[in-house]
Amino acid sequence: MSTQIRTQISNSILLAIVINIVYAKAIGVTQGAIARQVGADMWIVTILSILFALLMMWVVVIIIKRTPEKNILEQSKVLFGAWGEKIFSALFFLFFLGAYGGVMITIVYHLMDYFLPDVPTAIFIIATTGVGLYGLSKGIEVIGRFAVLGLFSISILNILILFGSLDNFHVHHFFPVMQNNLWSNLQATSHHNSDWAMAILMVAILLPMVKQKEKWNKYTQKSVLIGGGLILMWPLLQVGTLSPEVTGQYIISCMQMARSAEIGLFVHRYELIMIVFFSISALVQVMSCLICASISAKHVVGAKNINKLYIPTALLLGGFGYWIVDDHMRAMHYLEDYWPILSMSIIIGITVLVLLFGTIFKRKLVQRKGK
Repeated sequence: MSTQIRTQISNSILLAIVINIVYAKAIGVTQGAIARQVGADMWIVTILSILFALLMMWVVVIIIKRTPEKNILEQSKVLFGAWGEKIFSALFFLFFLGAYGGVMITIVYHLMDYFLPDVPTAIFIIATTGVGLYGLSKGIEVIGRFAVLGLFSISILNILILFGSLDNFHVHHFFPVMQNNLWSNLQATSHHNSDWAMAILMVAILLPMVKQKEKWNKYTQKSVLIGGGLILMWPLLQVGTLSPEVTGQYIISCMQMARSAEIGLFVHRYELIMIVFFSISALVQVMSCLICASISAKHVVGAKNINKLYIPTALLLGGFGYWIVDDHMRAMHYLEDYWPILSMSIIIGITVLVLLFGTIFKRKLVQRKGK
């Protein structure tokens, strides 16, 4: 590959990365935004977003399989020329820059709003980005192993929250089902679709690094189904335990879930437990954004050594993340009003264009295959 990152990872590692890159933001920040828009239908919206992710992941795998040794940016060069590649790469960089803002909102507000309110915002940004940059320097294999550990932590967290919430679960919060019409629920999917877009575009860049291309479709679809199932548990519990009205009052709704969960007499208030198990997934998000943004930047500037782009990319993403999270109102307006539109425009626009032109100019791709 021209990205010069030739390390091969397994499909199982890719599955773990996909689940981790979606999970951390989707269970709290996203569900709060959905609850404010559609109330008790938030679990229906989550299911609709999973269906969207299955479709888009399938489309991306079809695109990459045309030239398995090239990622979507390299394929765009074949289809649209050098300037086309730079434009697509700039859009990818813009996407992961924007996604990093959402990731920082998730991490910083978990820690600052619930544990460390007096710590300056810059400390959180520097520490998180620094750890992500260190992981990035160790390569995609290390990020993959970290993601496997993160998947284990996610599973434990879900089990603890499930058992800790059942005593307070009330089915009547779900009725009437479909309080909103289908169109309103489809519009609300943009919040969770933007979470899945991060995973899908990450796959569009990293898939050529994955072994056994005949298993790509199976494992990417499995990653969406498993990750979607782990995420879907949260809106179901939030509706049944907190009620949609209470869920919508919090920026980080999952932390309120953790506060209300309890097992027996001695295990109460899961905030610290949640941070411990959630943090690994959040760091995988950070590392994934950094590596995808760095690869995108490499295609924009035409650099030969991607390692030289890691620090400038981290500074740009970290600076944007600081600007976003330093003001709660700015962060919420960005996350709920601007980011869903931007992310959906990029993922749908790019995948449709590459799929369509790849179909029309299939011979060109075949001729350049392997070059």
